[in-house]
Order: sequence, then C-alpha cells, then structure tokens
Amino acid sequence: MLFTGLPLAGGDQLFLRRNNSCLLFPSFKPIATSSFTIRSFTSSLKELDVSLPSSSSADDDRKLSSKVTGPASFPPVKVAKRVVLVRHGQSTWNAEGRIQGSSDFSILTQKGEAQAETSRQMLIDDSFDICFSSPLKRSKRTAEVIWGSRKEEILTDSDLREIDLYSFQGLLKHEGIAKYGTAFRQWQKDAPNFNLDGHYPVRELWDRANSCWKKILVHDSSSVLVVAHNAVNQALVATAMGLGTEYFRILLQSNCGVSVLDFIPRPDGGSPYICLNRLNQTPSSPIAAGSSAGRKASKRIVLVCHGTTQADNSDAGDTSMNMLGTIQSQKAAELLLDLNVKSIISSPRIAPTETANAISRVQEAADCLGADCVPRYVETKHMKELDVHDILNRSEKARSAWKSLLDELSNESEPDNIVVTVGHPIINIGLLAHCLNLTKDSMGSFHLDAGSITVIDFPDGPFGRGVVRCINYTAHLGRWSIPITRPTQDDEDF
Repeated sequence: MLFTGLPLAGGDQLFLRRNNSCLLFPSFKPIATSSFTIRSFTSSLKELDVSLPSSSSADDDRKLSSKVTGPASFPPVKVAKRVVLVRHGQSTWNAEGRIQGSSDFSILTQKGEAQAETSRQMLIDDSFDICFSSPLKRSKRTAEVIWGSRKEEILTDSDLREIDLYSFQGLLKHEGIAKYGTAFRQWQKDAPNFNLDGHYPVRELWDRANSCWKKILVHDSSSVLVVAHNAVNQALVATAMGLGTEYFRILLQSNCGVSVLDFIPRPDGGSPYICLNRLNQTPSSPIAAGSSAGRKASKRIVLVCHGTTQADNSDAGDTSMNMLGTIQSQKAAELLLDLNVKSIISSPRIAPTETANAISRVQEAADCLGADCVPRYVETKHMKELDVHDILNRSEKARSAWKSLLDELSNESEPDNIVVTVGHPIINIGLLAHCLNLTKDSMGSFHLDAGSITVIDFPDGPFGRGVVRCINYTAHLGRWSIPITRPTQDDEDF
C-alpha cells in the first residue's frame, strides 16, 4: 500500500513508501520551483581536515542482476539533504586528450571557463550551505566560478580528487597503448579489475567515494554543492545508489554536467532513503552528437515522459494533457528536432499518445522547410506492455517491454538507429531500471519529471551495456534553461 509523506526539499514531488521501499511519484509540476534563494557574498577557500531498498525475492526478479551491492550504510540525516554534483569544465589536458588522473598540471581552457560560467547561471538561484571541492586546480577553479560571491567557504577534500592512474597520468591514448599494451586494454575493457603499479584504481575510487559521503552527510547542512571530476562523480552517484565498480563508465559525467541526489531521513533514524533526482544535466544538449565513455554510439534510446494531464497523477496518463502538458510535449519535440527519428514507441494511454504525436509532427516537418518538400513519415507504434501497473507489479512485462525496445534498436537497416519511447514517468523509470539491470524495488531510487528526457547510448550495440547519458533532463522546460556551449568530442576522458 502506498502513502504520502513529506515533499522532498527543493522539488515538487511526493515521497511515498511501499513495503519499506521508497517510491517517488512526480506531482507533475515539471518546472521545479526551487526552495533556494539568491545570496550574494564573497568566497574563500579552506582545506578540510580529513581526521536500494532490498531487492524483491519474487521469482520473476531472479534473473535480474545480483551485481548491485545494495545501499551503503550511510550516516543518518536529520533533515532532507540535497547534494548537487558538478564536474569541472574542459581542461587543457581534456582538450589534448591526455590522461589526467589525479595529476594537477592542467587548468581550465577558455571553453572550460565558459562552461563553468554556464553552470553558475544554472545554479544562480540555488542557495547552498556549503561547497566541497577537489583540491585540483581545474576543479577548484570551476568551484570558484560557480560559487561566485557567496561568503561561505569552499572546503577542499583530497578524497574528491580524480581517480589515481599512477603511471598512466600524462600519457596520450596512443602512448598508453604503445607503452602498456595489455594493461591499457584492460583499463579500457575491464576497468574494475584493472591493476596498475600494484593498485586497483577503480576499487580505490569507490572506497574514497564512500568516505566522501560520510563526511558530506555528517556536515550540518541541507543543501550541498560538490565540484569534482568525471570518475569520482561517477563513483559518488554509484555508491549512493548502492551500485558496485562494474557500473564504472555507465553513468556519464560530462564537463560541467550537474547531477542531483536527495537524502531523506528515515523515521527510525537509520541510513537515509536516497533518490537520484537527475543525472548529467549538461551545458550542451543531451542529444548532441558525440561519444559515450569515449566510444562512438550510433544506437540510442530516448525516454520521454508525457506532459501533465487534466487529472491528478493517479490516472497514469489516461486523460488528455492540459495546456501546460501540451507546451511540455512541444518543447520535448523541439529538443529532439535534430534527431532523425524513424519510429516512436508509445504507451497506448492518452497523454503519452498525444506527446508521441507532437514529436512525430515536429519530426515530419523537420526536413520540409521548402515549398516543394514532402514530409517524411514517422511511425508511432503503441506497446501495450508500457502500462504503469505492469511495470510496477509484473517484472516479466517490464522485461518484455525493454527487450522489444532493444529489438527495435537492432534494426540493421538503420545503422544510426534512435528509438524514442514515450510513457508515464514510472514506465520510464522501470525501463531505466532494466537498462541498469536492477530489481523493480530499486525504482524508488529515481525521479523523473513530466516532459523530461532520459538518454541511453549503446556504444557496443543494442545488446551491449547501455551508457546513461542523462536522466531527467529538463533544461528545455525552463528549469536550468540557459545558453549552451558547444559539445566537446570525447570530453569524458579523465
């Protein structure tokens, strides 16, 4: 049975619990009204003194991955705490393609400075109690730009430094391949078990991330900004979600990408409930061409949440959208304008169908700006498995729906295939959970807004592991809608 708890801090969503597992249902106010206020002070730096809900036992969940380590035992929080993670802007070594690791020889490029300024604009209306930063110059400079004139100190913590890559640091990729051969290939293909100079860098990074969380959570604050690096931010997101080292390079962190995690107190005072509110809200468009974890991705699934409806959230999208929902669906369609979409998979319910039709109309008109142009046809298909109750209660249905999407993605006649799927936020959360090989009980660890976009790339093909480019992207709806900088190719390098 579901029951409503307190709204989460800083967002319009209701916190619900079912059988001791938490579930976040959006209240369908997609342009979140922040509880933060503007403050204008001066900044300083200070060195910090460093002195999932359990998985279901149901038979239909047995085939889901056991690689999830389960939520870490984090310190309890007294009040809801929101943590905003930001990766530093483009650095000189990013631009050169050098392996940075925890070295401190690179600085922000002009583009990196611009990206940091864009992130400052994204977060300008948010009030933070504290900022934690990596001590490395590229991250610390990004933190200073974002922090602006706030008077609270920036605390630097060495545990937030980038992954330690020892002998690899400073090498160009082709130099690493030439000099280290087998070891470098293992770093690329099997990073969790990669051993260098007697160290396991990814395992060490996960340990550091857990240490960071303990320090962040015990700090007397309710809103925290953390500015660090690609790999360490991946590890922070993964460890908060209870995901092991095998999820390295799965949760993308682009230059100045913003991720948000909410920590909610438990009534018994134990380790808090944790929800990933968004992942990798980037200065560049989430659908921009580029790479995923350094690899070209020609196959992609885009999960679109339908717009708000005329009824409340309990209708699961089975009524028409209201005026706001129509605007949201149109904005989502415009965001996808540059994608060459051939087909759209939709839930058969009313609101998802209306949103899918809006995307289809924009796609059909995209190539038809001239008077003699003939619009291309975009097919909208309905999938009956994309039903909220099936996703929540019948894992085999969710599994079947996800497999159908992968089959659609594997169409050999479309080498650069993109599958757009439209459904209720809970449906898209269920599909995302299957992509990450999680149990259905982990669905409470994610939040999606109406009209939001989630992008999953498949650099190893449709039946390889999906790389999550972003979750709950909403800049097109107005929240964090800011001028964007041009995307950087291969900007995921460490």
